[in-house]
Amino acid sequence: MSNQPAGFRAQEANDDWFHTPAGRYVASWATTTAESLLGDVFGLQAAQIGCETLDLMAGNRIQHRFRCMTGNHGTPWLQGSGTPIAIETDAAALPFEADSMDLLVLPFMLEAHPDPHQVLREAQRVLRPEGQLLILGLNPLSLWGVRNYFSRLARPDAFGFPWPANYLSVLRLKDWLKLLDFEVSRGHFGCYAPPCHRESSFSHLNWLELAGNRWWGFAGGCYAVVAVKRIPGMTLLTPSWLKTPKKIRSKASLVAEQHQNKQL
Repeated sequence: MSNQPAGFRAQEANDDWFHTPAGRYVASWATTTAESLLGDVFGLQAAQIGCETLDLMAGNRIQHRFRCMTGNHGTPWLQGSGTPIAIETDAAALPFEADSMDLLVLPFMLEAHPDPHQVLREAQRVLRPEGQLLILGLNPLSLWGVRNYFSRLARPDAFGFPWPANYLSVLRLKDWLKLLDFEVSRGHFGCYAPPCHRESSFSHLNWLELAGNRWWGFAGGCYAVVAVKRIPGMTLLTPSWLKTPKKIRSKASLVAEQHQNKQL
């Protein structure tokens, strides 16, 4: 019996799946989407939880970035800006202090983990006020969701991730986030081609990406949601050093105006 925390076995299957044609198709969309959504996110610390084959923070400017995951041989590890540090962790019990992270990325973690509610609660705990959470998920209201549904009916234990998995709709995810004082700021759907077993099939169906974005945007196989952690009743104060240049400029302009009046 494995002594790994809950969710590790599902996550390893997740990583294996990203080496399949369908997995590479989703990985390409996820990487491009994350780069566009996270390019303007700033802060001190960021972390990606799971999916070691995907580096979704490569386009982000935050200096201290961590990737929590399980190794290919069942050895959990945490990779930071330096040498990887051996650590046993789980998405439902992150090794970070409360209010310490500016950005948290959860790529297809809610589908693989047995307790997605706790994963979101843990994300809310470690994020700073106004910190941002990026969630990548599989859409049940899509052709991928139909495939997942019939996998459950046929042989639930015969397939690896993502067949079957606990797909969450965007509406349900928004409800969960709202209960945790998250505010959804933006989102995106993608992967409109049906799940295929060959790379060539995805190439031939590439036109569905443009058509899907225009005609049935909500039916993409995957979605990305960015949510901001809000604290009710809290007002963010502007640092005093941001106000200093404005005061200096106003005094300088006043002196210049007085000098000009004397010359006149």
